[in-house]
Amino acid sequence: MRGRIVVAGLAGLLVSGCAAEAEPVAVPPPAPIAVDVAAASSGGACRLLDFTLIEQLIKVRFDVAAASERGDTYTCVVRAERATLPELTLSVTDAKIDKTTFGADVVPDKAAKVTGLGQQAYRRTTAAASGQGPVAEVGWLATEGRLATLSWTTARGAERSAAEKLTGDLIALAKKVDTRAL
Repeated sequence: MRGRIVVAGLAGLLVSGCAAEAEPVAVPPPAPIAVDVAAASSGGACRLLDFTLIEQLIKVRFDVAAASERGDTYTCVVRAERATLPELTLSVTDAKIDKTTFGADVVPDKAAKVTGLGQQAYRRTTAAASGQGPVAEVGWLATEGRLATLSWTTARGAERSAAEKLTGDLIALAKKVDTRAL
């Protein structure tokens, strides 16, 4: 008899659970999650840059990177999401040239020599152009014969002296770029 009572009780519970479904509760959608994506995820020369390192050395936070490859040249441009300038550009060309050729054919007139970077290196600033401020540039012949250039394009209205000061930070960043990783 006890067995029949237990079975009847369980049957009653099962049937009562199916009687009415509860109304669905409206749950607000989750808030979007901002995810920091590494510059390297853009490929190309961006694989050689890191947003955190750039921020540590140059004191500007970038969060957008775009890469391009054309022939033996790899390029990366990094910017802040909501601003077109300033921007940082890295270009690496697999040229396999020597120091003599680099000094004669690549180093711009009036560029200053940089020591401790690759086989040979230079730095310079150029004047403002239409729609942008002065440009700070560091170029070097990497140990494996690749040409590399880091350039910083300032916002319109920036002083050339500020761009000149940035070349020191660009040199520090250039020393961290391993062009062999391409």
